[in-house]
Amino acid sequence: MSRVAVPLELSPLGLQARGERPVVFAGPTMGVAWNVKAFAPAGLDLKAVPAQIQGLLNGLVAQMSNWEPDSHISRFNRAAAGGWLDLAPGFRHVMDRALHWAELSGGAFDPTAGRLVDLWGFGPAGPTPPPTEAELEAARAECGWDRLARDGARVFQPGGLHLDLSGIAKGFGVDEVSRALSHLGLTDHLVEIGGELRGAGVKPDGQPWLADIAAPPGESLPGGQIRVALHGLSLATSGDYQRFIDHDGARYSHTLDPRTGRPTSDGLRSISVVARDCVDADALCTAIGVLGPDEGPAFAIEHGVAAYLLVDNGEGLREIVTPAFEAMLA
Repeated sequence: MSRVAVPLELSPLGLQARGERPVVFAGPTMGVAWNVKAFAPAGLDLKAVPAQIQGLLNGLVAQMSNWEPDSHISRFNRAAAGGWLDLAPGFRHVMDRALHWAELSGGAFDPTAGRLVDLWGFGPAGPTPPPTEAELEAARAECGWDRLARDGARVFQPGGLHLDLSGIAKGFGVDEVSRALSHLGLTDHLVEIGGELRGAGVKPDGQPWLADIAAPPGESLPGGQIRVALHGLSLATSGDYQRFIDHDGARYSHTLDPRTGRPTSDGLRSISVVARDCVDADALCTAIGVLGPDEGPAFAIEHGVAAYLLVDNGEGLREIVTPAFEAMLA
């Protein structure tokens, strides 16, 4: 059985596409790949488009990548106490959204958890043995979104604070590429970066872009496949199977709870969120994943989030569908 999640404004479907010539672009970014599918109007010059998209994403990496030692964020993380970082407009928007969700989630999403990310081996230095209790407490003491002071377009380094935007930057990149494509005349497009997606416009047959909700490898969705109609919408998915570290027979998920400093281990296999902006869908996947199979859905319901969760209670996968997501299912 297949289910389709359709935004209410697309019922019934049947919109007019503005492009008819299929085009595909791709390239590397943020340790993954970016991909664009689009339909171009006749006569539109596309020669410069791939380089423009690549340049845009390279600029975001130069601002927000912990893997680049000379990036803005890396310089901030190395800065001594008392320093300020001037934020470019895109960086500022990401910080605004990150701190918004940090506050609403009670710190389940925290853009200042970089010390913990590195300590557990998910940062640029790569895998490392699990930390000792002393190391964990020391790292936790240097985290905390409420330690990050703002002054307009500047952020303050109180000392030892490490920003990490890996739970939100790809989503913002998707949004930026989508905006750029529309500006360049490719209004009917689907953008994907590392599994985060945004669709705009429709195909020549008037149908929206469709994206499948991902299941863990070797598994299937309990209620049947779900396809999401991405018409001006974004889809982000986070799962415990995407990034992890095995050590001495134990598996540690990349989803870290900043409140405890430890990887989550509550049976929540994956979270998919549909939202207008991918920057929010990306952050919400992280926040809900940290909050877990009980608090996570309650948080999503409270804030009207369209979320789909897969939980393994030891007896197979069980799905949790929030009312906002349920309302989209045709």
